[in-house]
Amino acid sequence: MAFSQDYELIWSEEFDAPILNAAIWNIETGFGKNYEEQLYTSNPENIRLEDGKLIITALKGNEKNSYTSARINTLNKQHFKYGRIEVRAKLPNGSGTWPAIWMLGANHLSKGYPYCGEIDIMEHVGKSPNEIHGAVHFPLESEKLISSSDVLLVEDIKDTFHVYAIEWDRKEITYYIDETEYFRFDISQANQTFKKNVFRKPFYLIINLALGGNWAGEIDDSIFPAQLYIDYIKYYK
Repeated sequence: MAFSQDYELIWSEEFDAPILNAAIWNIETGFGKNYEEQLYTSNPENIRLEDGKLIITALKGNEKNSYTSARINTLNKQHFKYGRIEVRAKLPNGSGTWPAIWMLGANHLSKGYPYCGEIDIMEHVGKSPNEIHGAVHFPLESEKLISSSDVLLVEDIKDTFHVYAIEWDRKEITYYIDETEYFRFDISQANQTFKKNVFRKPFYLIINLALGGNWAGEIDDSIFPAQLYIDYIKYYK
């Protein structure tokens, strides 16, 4: 892949171990937000490593409106500030799925949301099967949540691995799918008079497969099991 500038690989996660590396990853449990319907678990049927890949599997439970899935993060274990972050992934398909590869400010627990800032490297909802979304969310002095985003149409999302990446420096965040640039955000838009710009601070990574909620909508129960595959994560500076 041709990078927009020269980078050196400084960290990678290849998922080659038999189990998830607890020195890097936290497994979140409990119900999701945004009116999502899944319960996140640490159960092997929802999250496992196999053939050098992380596999997150969303399942339909035995009870009505009962679903399970998984969500992991690198908070206080692996943080990122500037550079290129890329994730090679294959997404699930079917109405109601909402896989995401995204980041929150490392001060999330102390400052709360949206004051920590958010960088969405990749979001997808199954009801719009060919759309990949990249976005940033941040506060301004008015305490309003401001969002900026764009979308790229990709024809073979559910059948093929793609590389979802951002290149991030003090001036901008640029979004790519494979070698295609589709969104560029000017970080100065998040400047505040008395507070440091949220996008000039460290962030941590989150990977999850949500179901339903205020964006993904109605869940098609015929799609399960729905699976999100992560081949690798690479961080260049």
